[in-house]
Amino acid sequence: MRMRKPLPVVTGVPGVNAPKPKNFDEFYAFYLSQHLHPTTRRVHVAGMTIGWLSVAAAAVFRRPFIALGLPLFGYGAAIPSHYIWEKNKPALSYGLMPFVWAIGCDSRQAFGFYTGRLTRDVNEVRAALNLTPAQITLADAPELSTAA
Repeated sequence: MRMRKPLPVVTGVPGVNAPKPKNFDEFYAFYLSQHLHPTTRRVHVAGMTIGWLSVAAAAVFRRPFIALGLPLFGYGAAIPSHYIWEKNKPALSYGLMPFVWAIGCDSRQAFGFYTGRLTRDVNEVRAALNLTPAQITLADAPELSTAA
């Protein structure tokens, strides 16, 4: 069994309480800081799961049109979840590279959910941000800013 590489949060979370992320792993730590609310994560994972199932169905039934379920289901509910529960902006508002990295992070988050890694990763990020249990999202910690 391979050991999991820890998130790069020793000096803080890149883009929040440390310099901006420079690579995908650093961006994933930032990404998780933008998905601290459990409902936001559930909506993202459910949307990505249904989206990827629609891609599989498109392949099985040879109906490429069905694959449109990936962006529709994957992001149709995920984007509003940032405004409703997380009280922040989705990654597409930070520019092209963060948006591209966020697409990969959506899949990594879903994979982490199904393998049991996601809770540990989120807890690492919460610890690096020094959040209290009462601070569910970064909106509950106004001293922290997100400038990625």
